[in-house]
Amino acid sequence: MAIRSWDTRLAHIIVKPLVATPVHPNHLTALSFLFGLSAAILFALADPTMVNVAAGLFMIAVFLDHTDGELARQAGKSSSFGQRFDSAVNASNYTMLFVSIGIGLSGGPLGGWALALGIAAGSCNPIIFFLRIGTERQHGAKAVAHPRFAGVEIEDLIYLIGPITWFGGLDYFFLAYGTGSFGYFLWTIWERIRPRR
Repeated sequence: MAIRSWDTRLAHIIVKPLVATPVHPNHLTALSFLFGLSAAILFALADPTMVNVAAGLFMIAVFLDHTDGELARQAGKSSSFGQRFDSAVNASNYTMLFVSIGIGLSGGPLGGWALALGIAAGSCNPIIFFLRIGTERQHGAKAVAHPRFAGVEIEDLIYLIGPITWFGGLDYFFLAYGTGSFGYFLWTIWERIRPRR
């Protein structure tokens, strides 16, 4: 049995008190979007203090993305709409992240290249998510499972945006993660079209 990621395990614990309440998984999905949108606005402002706050807000948005699914499972409130809503918000948050950071960094040494990379990397995310949905429907959840080690999934690297930003390395994170998005984009296409038994 695969080890569940640490953030998923934490989300499992946190949502337990919400199971018998009117709180719906879609409420948590919407909250994740609001945190992602707030982070994007602050990143685009390029103010050092606001950028640090934005990094923290985005980390919360990413974590909240795990809570809706956990609540849905525990409360028996899973729905096809909820799954689509979750995927749309997830894709939107990452798209807003890259575009807004690109806007914020375009006034610095990277200039227009920052905006170009932000738009390009951000545009990959909706396509990636829709391709993954198609692969999951056709081949099951295991076909889209992320590599993991000791309870850490490869997608969990996004949490590094906080500490790296707080230590002044947002531009390096942006270049590395933004460029990596293209590799992940190509890998997702391959996973979608490759022959399977």
